[in-house]
Amino acid sequence: MRAVKMYTTQVCPYCVRAKSLLKQRGVEQIEEIRVDLDPEQRDAMITLTGRRTVPQIFIGETHVGGCDDLIALDQRGGLQTLLNGA
Repeated sequence: MRAVKMYTTQVCPYCVRAKSLLKQRGVEQIEEIRVDLDPEQRDAMITLTGRRTVPQIFIGETHVGGCDDLIALDQRGGLQTLLNGA
């Protein structure tokens, strides 16, 4: 299973929802980068994604986007494929 990295903040219902969905799909470990604790990481996230909101989710080297993007990918059947590295 590919590595999952997620830019988050402590109080973020979308982050919680995204983590829950990923765990339901078999992800056991998520590298969380807390942008509320480290402003430099927020700047890095904006540079990488062009977005200011959290969560920003990466599966392997692929930028999935935010929570809504993750849910849409799952509904299309693409999330498990991406997680499995296909």
